[in-house]
Amino acid sequence: MMADPAPLFALAAAGTAGIGLLSSAGLRMWQGWLELKRSERRPGRRSGFDMVELKARVRKLEAIAEGADFHPNR
Repeated sequence: MMADPAPLFALAAAGTAGIGLLSSAGLRMWQGWLELKRSERRPGRRSGFDMVELKARVRKLEAIAEGADFHPNR
């Protein structure tokens, strides 16, 4: 006597769909990583932080660490 093939078919379909979703997500992550690396290599592109902005943030954090009032015009 043979078992009903419907549960086995449903399991195989769910497994195939799961593998497809994981493959799709992996491909999107890979493409995003490649785009990130390409953007890092482009000359003249600004990064997220400008050096002036970064130095101002460091001054502010140093002032906070010393317990002094921060004055941005210093």
